Amino acid sequence: MHQTALDARHRALGARMIPFAGWEMPVQYRGLVDEHTAVRSAAGLFDLSHMGELFVTGPDAAAALDYAIVTAPGKLAVGRAHYSMICDASGGIIDDLIVYRLGEARYMVVPNASNSAAVAAALQERLAGFDAALDDASMRTSLVAIQGPRAAEMLQPFVDVGLKTVRYYSGAQTTACGVPAILARTGYTGEDGFELFVAWDDAVRVWDTLLEAGAARGLVPAGLGARDTLRLEAGMPLYGNELDRDTTPFEAGLGRLVSFAKSGDFVGRAALERAKDRPRKTLVGLKVDGRGIARMGYPLYLPAATDACGSITSGTASPTLGFAIAMGYVPVGRSAVSEPFDIGIRSQRASAQVVPMPFYKRPT
Repeated sequence: MHQTALDARHRALGARMIPFAGWEMPVQYRGLVDEHTAVRSAAGLFDLSHMGELFVTGPDAAAALDYAIVTAPGKLAVGRAHYSMICDASGGIIDDLIVYRLGEARYMVVPNASNSAAVAAALQERLAGFDAALDDASMRTSLVAIQGPRAAEMLQPFVDVGLKTVRYYSGAQTTACGVPAILARTGYTGEDGFELFVAWDDAVRVWDTLLEAGAARGLVPAGLGARDTLRLEAGMPLYGNELDRDTTPFEAGLGRLVSFAKSGDFVGRAALERAKDRPRKTLVGLKVDGRGIARMGYPLYLPAATDACGSITSGTASPTLGFAIAMGYVPVGRSAVSEPFDIGIRSQRASAQVVPMPFYKRPT
């Protein structure tokens, strides 16, 4: 079981540690709801050092990534990023990713912790024949994220770049808390925020500096529990829940990511062209009536039906909205807003209806 460079800091703060994707990670400190609420109202500090960091460099780096994944990284301007996916030859999702273009011939690909090795292996295989190299820096890189409406004001004194100039889904090479960093305006909470990629041991300095300076203004350490409820409110999918190799981007409502317009072939293209108009299921958001909480794997039924027609992928009692929400896969043609369903919650059924996603949007 791996430990991040911040393991001692988490334990000193009283974090409850759990195994997650081969790592010991903090699930919560003072309480999930308190941490969730702090991110929505002020800011939370997250250790995300379990995530992968894969650097692709070389003259053919852009062409290699255009072939390897479903989006077109070659069209990114230097300093910009986008959300993407890497699929297998049958169109199934190996992982969802964020891809950053750090230079004309230098990219950083960030996969989920559970899939970091699989993505690295797939990229290594797909780079064959291109003048491009893969450097898996996951075990040399720490990732600290500050997320929330006050994140920019808390971080600004400690970085050498004007944060007002850093656009959403863009990044910059800078110095953060006195150490070299890749700063990105990205996150997984539905709030404004920043992610700081630094050398492994430099995470301690970044964490201590930001937490000490921001505590008086509402900054709290936040664990994976709050990160999950925050991303669910924001309608963001989680690999292993909403996304897997038996699901295509079109079924997950993310077909917009697939760039059929880019020149040349890419892995999974033929299968995805077939899958585009033939989805087998549809991902929807659900508002659950009453007090029941839907959990991953709970069956979905059409009202009065005895056989399940789908299943819940994620569910929680939303701290922000005050009612239970869920995501799940339902039959094609049953995804209209207000479409009714029943959720099997142990021996009972709870009624639910389809609602638009995201469930929560931050104030503008």
